[in-house]
Amino acid sequence: MRFYVNVDHVATVRQARGTDEPDPVRAAVLVELAGANGITVHLREDRRHVTERDVRILMETVRTGVNLEIASEKNVLDIACEIKPMQVTLVPEKRQELTTEGGLALGEKVVRSGIGKAIDKLSSKGIRTALFIDPDEEAISISSDLGADAVELHTGEYANANSLEIADWQLARLTDAATLASENKMGVHAGHGLTYENVTPVAMIPFLEELNIGHSIISRAVLVGLDRAVKEMRTLISPARDRSLEI
Repeated sequence: MRFYVNVDHVATVRQARGTDEPDPVRAAVLVELAGANGITVHLREDRRHVTERDVRILMETVRTGVNLEIASEKNVLDIACEIKPMQVTLVPEKRQELTTEGGLALGEKVVRSGIGKAIDKLSSKGIRTALFIDPDEEAISISSDLGADAVELHTGEYANANSLEIADWQLARLTDAATLASENKMGVHAGHGLTYENVTPVAMIPFLEELNIGHSIISRAVLVGLDRAVKEMRTLISPARDRSLEI
Protein backbone atom coordinates (compact mmCIF):
# COMPACT_ATOMS: atom_id res chain seq x y z
CA MET A 1 0.00 0.00 0.00
CA ARG A 2 1.17 3.51 -0.81
CA PHE A 3 1.51 5.83 2.18
CA TYR A 4 1.37 9.56 1.40
CA VAL A 5 2.02 12.24 3.99
CA ASN A 6 0.18 15.55 3.74
CA VAL A 7 2.49 18.42 4.73
CA ASP A 8 -0.15 21.18 4.65
CA HIS A 9 0.03 21.82 8.37
CA VAL A 10 3.74 22.47 8.30
CA ALA A 11 2.73 25.41 6.12
CA THR A 12 -0.09 26.26 8.55
CA VAL A 13 2.46 26.81 11.34
CA ARG A 14 4.58 28.95 9.01
CA GLN A 15 1.63 31.11 7.97
CA ALA A 16 0.64 31.68 11.61
CA ARG A 17 3.61 34.03 11.95
CA GLY A 18 3.98 35.04 8.30
CA THR A 19 7.62 33.97 8.20
CA ASP A 20 9.55 31.48 6.07
CA GLU A 21 9.64 28.62 8.57
CA PRO A 22 8.90 25.82 9.03
CA ASP A 23 9.20 25.11 5.32
CA PRO A 24 6.90 22.36 3.95
CA VAL A 25 9.45 21.68 1.22
CA ARG A 26 12.12 20.79 3.79
CA ALA A 27 9.55 18.75 5.67
CA ALA A 28 8.76 16.79 2.49
CA VAL A 29 12.43 15.80 2.17
CA LEU A 30 12.43 14.40 5.71
CA VAL A 31 9.13 12.62 5.10
CA GLU A 32 10.54 10.86 2.04
CA LEU A 33 13.72 9.89 3.87
CA ALA A 34 11.58 8.39 6.64
CA GLY A 35 9.91 6.02 4.16
CA ALA A 36 6.75 7.67 2.84
CA ASN A 37 5.75 6.78 -0.70
CA GLY A 38 4.73 10.29 -1.68
CA ILE A 39 3.77 13.81 -0.66
CA THR A 40 0.25 15.27 -0.60
CA VAL A 41 -0.44 19.02 -0.57
CA HIS A 42 -3.67 20.99 -0.92
CA LEU A 43 -3.31 24.19 -2.90
CA ARG A 44 -6.41 26.02 -1.77
CA GLU A 45 -7.84 28.96 -3.68
CA ASP A 46 -7.38 31.18 -0.61
CA ARG A 47 -3.76 29.97 -0.16
CA ARG A 48 -4.30 29.75 3.60
CA HIS A 49 -1.35 27.39 4.06
CA VAL A 50 0.41 25.86 1.04
CA THR A 51 1.39 28.43 -1.59
CA GLU A 52 2.10 28.23 -5.30
CA ARG A 53 5.79 28.66 -4.45
CA ASP A 54 5.67 25.56 -2.25
CA VAL A 55 4.04 23.45 -4.94
CA ARG A 56 6.45 24.51 -7.65
CA ILE A 57 9.52 23.75 -5.53
CA LEU A 58 8.04 20.44 -4.39
CA MET A 59 7.67 19.45 -8.05
CA GLU A 60 11.40 20.06 -8.48
CA THR A 61 12.54 18.30 -5.31
CA VAL A 62 10.19 15.43 -4.42
CA ARG A 63 11.70 12.13 -5.54
CA THR A 64 8.64 9.93 -5.00
CA GLY A 65 5.53 11.73 -6.28
CA VAL A 66 3.24 14.67 -5.57
CA ASN A 67 -0.48 14.21 -5.05
CA LEU A 68 -1.91 17.70 -5.53
CA GLU A 69 -5.31 18.37 -3.97
CA ILE A 70 -7.28 21.19 -5.60
CA ALA A 71 -10.81 22.36 -6.23
CA SER A 72 -12.15 22.14 -9.78
CA GLU A 73 -11.57 25.87 -10.34
CA LYS A 74 -9.71 27.45 -13.25
CA ASN A 75 -6.94 29.24 -11.37
CA VAL A 76 -5.69 26.10 -9.61
CA LEU A 77 -6.49 23.79 -12.53
CA ASP A 78 -4.27 25.90 -14.78
CA ILE A 79 -1.40 25.57 -12.30
CA ALA A 80 -1.87 21.80 -12.11
CA CYS A 81 -1.89 21.46 -15.89
CA GLU A 82 1.30 23.50 -16.10
CA ILE A 83 3.36 21.70 -13.44
CA LYS A 84 1.89 18.22 -14.11
CA PRO A 85 2.00 16.45 -10.73
CA MET A 86 1.86 12.68 -10.61
CA GLN A 87 -1.77 12.88 -9.46
CA VAL A 88 -4.46 15.47 -8.86
CA THR A 89 -7.19 14.78 -6.32
CA LEU A 90 -10.24 17.00 -6.78
CA VAL A 91 -11.74 18.05 -3.45
CA PRO A 92 -14.54 20.36 -2.27
CA GLU A 93 -13.67 23.72 -0.69
CA LYS A 94 -15.51 26.18 1.51
CA ARG A 95 -13.95 29.47 2.60
CA GLN A 96 -15.14 29.19 6.21
CA GLU A 97 -14.20 25.55 6.86
CA LEU A 98 -11.26 24.59 9.07
CA THR A 99 -10.64 21.49 6.97
CA THR A 100 -12.46 19.55 4.27
CA GLU A 101 -15.84 18.58 5.72
CA GLY A 102 -16.95 15.82 3.36
CA GLY A 103 -16.78 14.38 -0.11
CA LEU A 104 -17.64 16.10 -3.36
CA ALA A 105 -21.37 16.76 -3.88
CA LEU A 106 -21.57 14.65 -7.03
CA GLY A 107 -25.35 14.50 -6.90
CA GLU A 108 -25.49 18.13 -8.07
CA LYS A 109 -25.50 18.50 -11.88
CA VAL A 110 -23.56 21.77 -11.83
CA VAL A 111 -20.81 20.26 -9.67
CA ARG A 112 -20.72 17.11 -11.81
CA SER A 113 -20.36 19.13 -14.97
CA GLY A 114 -17.48 21.18 -13.58
CA ILE A 115 -15.69 18.13 -12.24
CA GLY A 116 -16.13 16.27 -15.52
CA LYS A 117 -14.54 19.16 -17.41
CA ALA A 118 -11.71 19.30 -14.88
CA ILE A 119 -11.04 15.56 -15.28
CA ASP A 120 -10.97 15.94 -19.06
CA LYS A 121 -8.57 18.89 -18.83
CA LEU A 122 -6.19 17.08 -16.47
CA SER A 123 -6.36 13.82 -18.40
CA SER A 124 -5.47 15.65 -21.63
CA LYS A 125 -2.18 16.58 -19.93
CA GLY A 126 -1.53 12.99 -18.88
CA ILE A 127 -2.29 13.64 -15.20
CA ARG A 128 -3.87 10.86 -13.14
CA THR A 129 -7.11 11.98 -11.46
CA ALA A 130 -8.85 11.04 -8.23
CA LEU A 131 -12.08 12.31 -6.67
CA PHE A 132 -12.49 12.78 -2.91
CA ILE A 133 -15.90 11.26 -2.20
CA ASP A 134 -18.08 9.93 0.59
CA PRO A 135 -18.19 6.11 0.70
CA ASP A 136 -21.51 5.55 -1.01
CA GLU A 137 -22.68 3.74 -4.12
CA GLU A 138 -23.98 6.76 -6.02
CA ALA A 139 -20.76 8.73 -5.62
CA ILE A 140 -18.71 5.78 -6.85
CA SER A 141 -20.98 5.23 -9.84
CA ILE A 142 -20.80 8.90 -10.83
CA SER A 143 -17.02 8.96 -10.35
CA SER A 144 -16.71 6.04 -12.73
CA ASP A 145 -19.01 7.69 -15.28
CA LEU A 146 -16.95 10.91 -15.11
CA GLY A 147 -13.80 8.98 -15.99
CA ALA A 148 -11.84 9.38 -12.76
CA ASP A 149 -8.83 7.09 -12.46
CA ALA A 150 -9.36 6.68 -8.71
CA VAL A 151 -11.47 7.68 -5.74
CA GLU A 152 -10.29 8.76 -2.32
CA LEU A 153 -12.82 7.62 0.26
CA HIS A 154 -13.58 10.17 2.96
CA THR A 155 -12.80 8.50 6.29
CA GLY A 156 -13.92 11.44 8.45
CA GLU A 157 -17.18 9.90 9.64
CA TYR A 158 -15.32 6.76 10.69
CA ALA A 159 -12.64 8.82 12.44
CA ASN A 160 -15.22 10.96 14.27
CA ALA A 161 -17.46 8.07 15.39
CA ASN A 162 -18.31 8.40 19.07
CA SER A 163 -19.03 4.73 19.68
CA LEU A 164 -17.63 1.37 18.64
CA GLU A 165 -20.90 0.46 16.93
CA ILE A 166 -20.86 3.56 14.75
CA ALA A 167 -17.17 3.09 13.95
CA ASP A 168 -17.84 -0.51 12.87
CA TRP A 169 -20.74 0.62 10.68
CA GLN A 170 -18.63 3.31 9.04
CA LEU A 171 -15.82 0.83 8.51
CA ALA A 172 -18.30 -1.49 6.78
CA ARG A 173 -19.37 1.41 4.52
CA LEU A 174 -15.75 2.05 3.60
CA THR A 175 -15.17 -1.65 2.90
CA ASP A 176 -18.22 -1.91 0.64
CA ALA A 177 -17.25 1.28 -1.17
CA ALA A 178 -13.70 0.07 -1.74
CA THR A 179 -15.00 -3.18 -3.21
CA LEU A 180 -17.42 -1.37 -5.51
CA ALA A 181 -14.79 1.12 -6.69
CA SER A 182 -12.42 -1.73 -7.50
CA GLU A 183 -15.17 -3.51 -9.44
CA ASN A 184 -15.57 -0.28 -11.43
CA LYS A 185 -11.85 -0.43 -12.34
CA MET A 186 -10.86 2.59 -10.28
CA GLY A 187 -7.98 2.91 -7.86
CA VAL A 188 -9.02 3.06 -4.20
CA HIS A 189 -7.50 5.59 -1.81
CA ALA A 190 -8.62 6.79 1.63
CA GLY A 191 -7.98 9.63 4.01
CA HIS A 192 -9.18 12.31 6.43
CA GLY A 193 -9.01 12.22 10.22
CA LEU A 194 -6.86 9.10 10.36
CA THR A 195 -4.64 8.83 13.43
CA TYR A 196 -2.25 6.40 15.09
CA GLU A 197 -5.20 5.11 17.12
CA ASN A 198 -7.68 4.44 14.30
CA VAL A 199 -5.67 3.76 11.13
CA THR A 200 -5.14 0.00 11.49
CA PRO A 201 -8.70 -1.15 10.64
CA VAL A 202 -8.76 1.12 7.59
CA ALA A 203 -5.39 -0.15 6.40
CA MET A 204 -6.84 -3.67 6.43
CA ILE A 205 -9.66 -2.83 3.98
CA PRO A 206 -9.39 -5.01 0.85
CA PHE A 207 -8.59 -3.25 -2.46
CA LEU A 208 -7.26 -0.16 -0.68
CA GLU A 209 -4.15 1.07 -2.49
CA GLU A 210 -3.25 4.39 -0.88
CA LEU A 211 -3.63 6.24 2.41
CA ASN A 212 -3.25 10.01 2.79
CA ILE A 213 -2.51 11.15 6.34
CA GLY A 214 -1.39 14.58 7.50
CA HIS A 215 -2.57 16.31 10.66
CA SER A 216 -1.94 13.42 13.04
CA ILE A 217 1.61 12.91 11.76
CA ILE A 218 2.53 16.59 11.86
CA SER A 219 1.04 16.87 15.37
CA ARG A 220 3.09 13.93 16.61
CA ALA A 221 6.18 15.31 14.91
CA VAL A 222 6.03 18.35 17.19
CA LEU A 223 6.71 15.98 20.09
CA VAL A 224 8.93 13.23 18.65
CA GLY A 225 10.29 14.59 15.37
CA LEU A 226 9.15 14.09 11.79
CA ASP A 227 11.33 11.07 11.07
CA ARG A 228 9.99 9.09 14.02
CA ALA A 229 6.39 10.23 13.45
CA VAL A 230 6.40 8.99 9.85
CA LYS A 231 8.10 5.70 10.72
CA GLU A 232 5.66 4.99 13.55
CA MET A 233 2.70 5.45 11.20
CA ARG A 234 4.38 3.28 8.61
CA THR A 235 4.79 0.47 11.15
CA LEU A 236 1.05 0.57 11.85
CA ILE A 237 0.04 0.50 8.19
CA SER A 238 2.34 -2.17 6.78
CA PRO A 239 1.56 -5.06 9.21
CA ALA A 240 -2.16 -4.29 8.98
CA ARG A 241 -2.00 -4.53 5.21
CA ASP A 242 -0.10 -7.81 5.40
CA ARG A 243 -2.76 -9.27 7.68
CA SER A 244 -5.55 -8.17 5.35
CA LEU A 245 -3.94 -10.01 2.46
CA GLU A 246 -3.88 -13.20 4.52
CA ILE A 247 -7.62 -13.11 5.22
